[in-house]
This record gives sequence, structure tokens and C-alpha cells, in this order.
Amino acid sequence: MPTYEYRCEKCGHLFEKLQSITAKTIRKCPKCGKPALKRLIGTGAGIIFKGSGFYATDYRSESYKKAAKSEMPAKGSDKKESTATPAKSDAKTTNEPKKTADKGKSGK
Repeated sequence: MPTYEYRCEKCGHLFEKLQSITAKTIRKCPKCGKPALKRLIGTGAGIIFKGSGFYATDYRSESYKKAAKSEMPAKGSDKKESTATPAKSDAKTTNEPKKTADKGKSGK
């Protein structure tokens, strides 16, 4: 069931209502009680698939799978990729507190 947005022309109350597609639009504002509601044109909601098996790759054809495998580079290829290391910074970026040793406390 889709969610529709409504706005009252009199008091400006804006709300959403979950309704069936075949349901009539409501006219009476729940806030002021006047028959001045207008259903707004919204962008709609995306489709939500629940459960397993709704991945884009689940229903690919065998020819697609073979073509995808052939495009992948071989593991033992002679090509060497550049392995540039990132520049090291002197400043620490962690937000962890410094650990200090407890002195004078015993576990007895």
C-alpha cells in the first residue's frame, strides 16, 4: 500500500496516510476538522523486497556469468600493479583515550 501526503488548505497541517490505491482521498483535516485537504503529488517510495533472493545477480544468464569471468584478470598474470604507499602523517587521528597503568589497586 502506498503512502500519500496530505496538506490542509486552511490550517497548513501536513501529514502522511497509508492507503490503498483504490481508496478515496480523504477530505476532512484531522487537526482542524475542516474539509480542506489536498493530496500532494509525491515522489513515491522505492520498492522494498523482503527476504532472500532479491539480488541483481541472482538471475543472471549463464552467458553473462561466463563473460564476466573472462573479463576478470588472471591471478598469476605478469602485470605488476603499482603499490604506492600513502604518505604518513605525524598527527594521530585516533580518538581513543590513552591507557594508563593502575597503581595501588589490587584485585583482592
